[in-house]
Amino acid sequence: MPDIAFVVLCALLGVPVGLIVSRASIVLPKTKAVEQEQLCRKALLAVACAGLALWAGLVWPGPKAFLGALLGWQLLALAVLDAEHFWLPRSLTITLLLTGLVTIAAESLPQLPEHLLGAALGFGLLAGIAFLYRRLRDKDGLGGGDAWLLAGGGAWTGWHGIPSILVLGAGAGLAYVSLMALRGKPVGSAQPVPFGVGLAIGIWITWLYGPVDGYDFL
Repeated sequence: MPDIAFVVLCALLGVPVGLIVSRASIVLPKTKAVEQEQLCRKALLAVACAGLALWAGLVWPGPKAFLGALLGWQLLALAVLDAEHFWLPRSLTITLLLTGLVTIAAESLPQLPEHLLGAALGFGLLAGIAFLYRRLRDKDGLGGGDAWLLAGGGAWTGWHGIPSILVLGAGAGLAYVSLMALRGKPVGSAQPVPFGVGLAIGIWITWLYGPVDGYDFL
């Protein structure tokens, strides 16, 4: 099958996937009653899923475009849930981790150890920071799902992708705080920030383009 066919197929498949993401992001949270989906919201997520698949196909033409689309759709679902509910479901973050490990095992089994290390490093790093913050400040500083999300990112990118994910994620978080400040809604120390959205962006960019070489900034 020509490369362009994979890209088009993934983009078309992204439309129903976007509708599923839209519905799931409303039904899955148990904190409030199920809301009525808005047509604009469904259309936006359908276009977003198609766009992610197209983006992946332009960067990685051919069958790998489907893998990129699969990653992008999972990250979008998690980002929406975190942005709207400050919630990263364990079932979805573990699915992200498993799909990353299965993908690398199918592509190149010898590379599996570095991706297993990436998953362990990603989880251990944020879980350790959350533990220390809780001990020092007697309150939570990170959501419980962030460590699992970074573990999933490590599974997809390998251990060498972890620094890039964190840098990009932190940058996205700072951009969010700055945007809130510009809108006259400064974020206080007690106000939660959807860090999972930034991590999702970091995972996506790192998987597509590879880790950022720190020496490029010198």
